[in-house]
Amino acid sequence: MIFIAVKFTVLVAERDNWLPALEDFTVATRSEPGNVFFEWSFSVENPNQFVLLEAFADADAGAAHVKSDHFAAAIETMSEMVAEVPEIVNVEVPGDGWSRMAEVTPRNR
Repeated sequence: MIFIAVKFTVLVAERDNWLPALEDFTVATRSEPGNVFFEWSFSVENPNQFVLLEAFADADAGAAHVKSDHFAAAIETMSEMVAEVPEIVNVEVPGDGWSRMAEVTPRNR
């Protein structure tokens, strides 16, 4: 599985526009056959920083994503909205999705 984490620091004026502007990209990516997950969050320390966690089944699925029309369109949109070059971690990991954390389990109340 290809796991990718990206930090996007957006222009202050674009903070509230970021997710709506990327809605089509998000929907299209989630519908790709090789997409495992595609999830947006934002930093609690810096509300202008969005964090994208995404995974693809394999390198071929990741390559297909990068070659897609919706990816190209999103790059254009993002480039107009970011305050700095995004930070990224892109690694191949074993497995095919999220695993369960062994150290924390719900307690019955």
